Order: sequence, then structure tokens, then C-alpha cells
Amino acid sequence: MPSASTKAAATTAAADTRLAPGAPGHRRMSLALFAAGLAAFALLYSTQALLPAISAEFGATASAASWTVSAATGALALCVLPFSALSERFGRRATMTASLSVAVAVALLVPLAPNLESLIALRAVQGAALAGLPASAMAYLAEEVRPRALISSIGLFVAGNSIGGMSGRIVTGWVAQMWGWRAGLAAVGLTSLVCALAFRALLPKARHFTPGTLNPKALARTVRGHLADPLLMRLYAIGALFMTVFGAVYTVIGYRLVEAPFSLPQGVIGSIFLVYLVGTVSSAAAGKLVGRLGRRGALYLAVSTTAAGLLLSLSDSLALVLAGLVLITAGFFAGHAVASSSVSRTAKTGRAQASALYQSAYYLGSSAGGTLGAIAFHAGGWAGTVLVGLVAVLGVVSLTLYGSHSARVAARQLHPAAA
Repeated sequence: MPSASTKAAATTAAADTRLAPGAPGHRRMSLALFAAGLAAFALLYSTQALLPAISAEFGATASAASWTVSAATGALALCVLPFSALSERFGRRATMTASLSVAVAVALLVPLAPNLESLIALRAVQGAALAGLPASAMAYLAEEVRPRALISSIGLFVAGNSIGGMSGRIVTGWVAQMWGWRAGLAAVGLTSLVCALAFRALLPKARHFTPGTLNPKALARTVRGHLADPLLMRLYAIGALFMTVFGAVYTVIGYRLVEAPFSLPQGVIGSIFLVYLVGTVSSAAAGKLVGRLGRRGALYLAVSTTAAGLLLSLSDSLALVLAGLVLITAGFFAGHAVASSSVSRTAKTGRAQASALYQSAYYLGSSAGGTLGAIAFHAGGWAGTVLVGLVAVLGVVSLTLYGSHSARVAARQLHPAAA
């Protein structure tokens, strides 16, 4: 006979109207957010695989051309918090729809940029427009999905990011090889338009969203509260450092592969981003990793994998460089999925702002990684870029170790007799 606690748990689950795997609307929600994540990453990093071609046309250095990526991610980082406040007032679904619509419209103008300065400016506008998507998506999932399914749902959204980043770079690489980098950017814009239409058609209406008011003072109090939370601050820093590695590696890898001893053509360089499929698997598996190893154990595994990949990528063997990229990608996406889902679970109030702060730190890390990685590559070659990544990896390890120490200290204070 079921116990009283079992009956109570069953009653609570039955009363919970939030989405769970197998429930009506869950598949549509998953597909919609997968499409949104795909479009967002394809647009955000659309110039990354084309940087050598952009440098050649405009006579720009790697560090100058890298701003076509850093301007987009930096603008997103600055705008994500204001957009999260708008989502509290106007709804997650409306904010995400507006965000994707504007970003796609700008994407159709980007291929027409007459010079590097105007290209960077348009990319900054595009990044700012995309700011409405990440934090709103995380908040939407936290409100509409049952807690036990949250990490898996966020992992699927992140998987859409990885496939978007991969497909965008592959498409631009091969199209650019045949018709030039401008045609490559146009192809990504049209593909993202299809994804945006699918997102709007599939995403279920929010059933658990309660509109708030636009109150700057209340927003400031919420933000201060999140910034005063030591765990959230560590998660923000971890997300930024993981993205510093990723931004540095994938901004510079095209320049390395186009030079000797590899001398690969643009289309083949774009196809290198097929390793993003590994990120799709590792991010979707983040929930199982946390279940087996705990949050810190999963982070240790992710950061170890990333570090091993960085060291392996120093080889002059193309096979070993590709293996290194596989490990870097798997470690990054697993670490990002764990950190981002932990933010959503940790924040009890102001989830949109908590997610927005994470996204701000994350994309600032991307901007910093892309710029620092390009500067280091100019100064010391690929080894310089790897050094930037290893310093960021060391930062993740230090923060995770500090978190473990803080947890032990807190446990001893709560249970001094057991200690």
C-alpha cells in the first residue's frame, strides 16, 4: 500500500500544471525553443567562420575583424538585463518574438555593409536585438516546466544553440567559398527567418506568467540581491570564463587553419564546426551528469575536458587539432548547461534578472575571449590563444574549489557536532 508521503507526492505532481515530458505542449515548446536557440546562435556568430575572408576584403587584422563578433556579443551582454525587465512586463513570449524579428531583419541588411565600420555597427545592433531571447527563454522554462525536467529542457535549448552555431558556420563557409562572404551572411539570415517563423507558430502561450510593472527601483533591488548572492556570483563568473575559452578558440581557429601547415579552404574551415554536434550531446546530457556527479563534479569534468582539448590543439596534426576542438566543445557546452540551469534553480525570485545577469556575464566573456584570443594570436600564434584559454580554465577550477570549501564550512556551522 502506498505510504502517506507517496500519496502526497502523487497529489502534488497531479496538481502541478507545468509542462513535463510527455505532457501536451511539451514537444511543441521544446521544438520552438530549439528553433529559437538555433537562429540566435547562427545569427550571433555568423561572421566568425568568415573572419579571414572579411580581413582580406577590408585589409583588416585579426583583432580588428574579430570585432564583428565581439560587438554583437558585447551589445547583447549590455542589453540583456533591460530586455529581461521588459519581459517581466510584456511577457516572455512577446519579448522573444520581438527579439528574433528585429535580429532577422538586421541580418538581411548585414551583407550590404560597405565597410568594416558599418559591418561592426550593424552587428552591434543585431546583438542588442538578440538580447531579448536568452534570459526570457530561461525564465519561460523556469515558469512553464516542472523542476525535475528543467535541466533537460534548458539543455535542449542550449543544444539548439550548439546546432545553430554549427550550421551557421558551415553554411557561411561553403556559400562564401562559392559566392563570397556576403552571400554566406545572406544565407544565414534567410535560414534564421524560417526558424523565427517556426518558433512563433510552435511556442505555447505562457500559463504561469504573471505580468509585473516596470519599476526601476524594484529592478535595482532585485539585481543587487542577486549580485550579493555568493553562489550566483560564482555561477556568473564560471559562465563568463567558460565562454572566454570558447570565444577565444573559435574566433581564432579559422586564421590558424587557413595558414600553413594546414592551408584549408574556406568551405572546409566552415565544416570544422561540425564538432558542435558534440556540444549538442554534452549539453543535453548535463542533467544526467549532475544527477551522477553533483553540480561541482559535473563542472570539474567539464573543465578537465576543456583543458585537455586546449593542450591537444597545440599539435600540428590536423587530426589532433580536431580532437582538441571536440573536447573543448564538449566541455564548454556541458559546463554552460550546468551553470545556466543552476542559476535558474538557485534564484527564487527575479528569475529573469538572475538569468539576464548570467547571460550578461556569459556574453561579456565571449567578447573578451574573442578580442583577447585574437590579440594573443597576433602576438604569440596559436599558443598565445591557448594560454588565454588555460588561464580562464584555471579560473573555473579556482571558483569551483572555493565553492566546495564554502559548502563544507557552511555544513560545519550548521552541524558542529557532526564535524
